[in-house]
Formats: sequence, structure tokens, C-alpha cells
Amino acid sequence: MTTVTIENKARKAWMSLLAKAPPTRLKELWEVSRFSALKAELLRAPEVGAMMVQGRMGGTGAAFNLGEMTVTRCTLKLPCGTTGHSMVQGRDKQHARIAAVTDALMQTDQAADVQDEILGHLAAEAGAKAAMRAAKAAGTKVEFFTMVRGED
Repeated sequence: MTTVTIENKARKAWMSLLAKAPPTRLKELWEVSRFSALKAELLRAPEVGAMMVQGRMGGTGAAFNLGEMTVTRCTLKLPCGTTGHSMVQGRDKQHARIAAVTDALMQTDQAADVQDEILGHLAAEAGAKAAMRAAKAAGTKVEFFTMVRGED
């Protein structure tokens, strides 16, 4: 494996997909992939902590502290020297480790295989879930209109 140059936008997309993936589904895909036996050196073992979440009124107002949420982070290095990072919501250390290994693999020449075996499935499932949510919300849509009255 060799490290390849990647765009920040692409990395942000797969990191988001890995962080939002259902942990059980990510584990299933990982276990049947050809990468499941890959050994990586832990630089920062999966550790649980808390992170302050900020919000904005109306999405545009001044930021305020909304509260804390539990996160698990992990950093590791593949035998080829590529480093992978992850931060996932919750306390699932295995989810954080698999996400970090997948991040590292996506920075190597194995990225296409990882995309086919893991990320492609997660993206399709996330898209289907979003479409289902949108269809459900569309059923509640109300059309408002004003009739012109002749008194003007």
C-alpha cells in the first residue's frame, strides 16, 4: 500500500459517512471485507470523552453552548505509515477503531476497494434513509394560497 494525495472535501465526506454509520452495520461490512485481518498500530487507543455541542438560533445567530455529548476517538497507523483518525458519537470503541482504519485505508491506493466494499453500501443506505424521511415529511406538507377578493 502506498499513500495517495486526497482532497479535504472528499475526506470530509467519508469521515462524515463513517461517523454517522450505524455501528452494527459498519461492523458487519468490516467483518466481511478483505481488510478485516489488517493490523494497525494504535497511536491513540479508542477513548471515550465528552464534547461541547454548540447551536445557533435560527441557524444564523450567535453560537451558544447547547450541552455535552459523549464521543469516542481513535488514531492509528497502518504498516505503510498512513495515519487514520476518527471521532464518533457514543461509547462504541470498536466503531471508532473501524472508522479510523477505514479513514487510513481511504488515503492509500486501496481506496477504490474500500469504497466498493464498505463506503458504497453505507452511502446507499444513508441515501435511502434520507429519501424515506423526505417522503414521510412530504406527506405533511401544506400548500397555502390566497384567493384574490374583489373588494379592492
